[in-house]
Amino acid sequence: IFQSPPLALEIGVMEVVHMGNMAKDNLKLALDILINGDLERTDKVIRNEEAIDVMNKKLTEYLIQVNNLSLNEKQKRLVSDLFYSISDLERIGDHAENLLESAQYMAEHELQFSETGIEDLKQISSVAVEAVVHAVNSRRDKSMEDVRMVSKLEDEVDSLEEELRDKHIDRLSKQVCNPSAGVVF
Repeated sequence: IFQSPPLALEIGVMEVVHMGNMAKDNLKLALDILINGDLERTDKVIRNEEAIDVMNKKLTEYLIQVNNLSLNEKQKRLVSDLFYSISDLERIGDHAENLLESAQYMAEHELQFSETGIEDLKQISSVAVEAVVHAVNSRRDKSMEDVRMVSKLEDEVDSLEEELRDKHIDRLSKQVCNPSAGVVF
């Protein structure tokens, strides 16, 4: 494998895509737990995050070996891009774990989001997950259309974050939601 840079790189891309799908699925699971308060699947999020961390380490080691091959400039850029992708995907795994911790906090303190808060979380979560889906697809399919969609969706998440924060502050000022749950929101 290591005598063929194109094959080594293709394996690296496939494994990054696999890691991306794992991170996306774990993010969706953690969001579902947070929104629905179903803590029965907590262990699955933790196990998935541990697997993502292992993949991060193994893929990094693999790409270091690939990087030591005789690569052309395009191949070197791909390896560099894959390092960034791995780091970003590992961070998504960390976010899933943080969401799980928020869900656990909510359960321990018997807190609930308002109906509007839940709908807002579903809205921004849907867009964020869709961005991850397109990011993984762009890597898998070498699709510039998916790359453009990721950029568009990231802008939409940023816009929603601002809009939903303002709506949340309005709910807090009108005492429509619990301030403790609001901290989690």
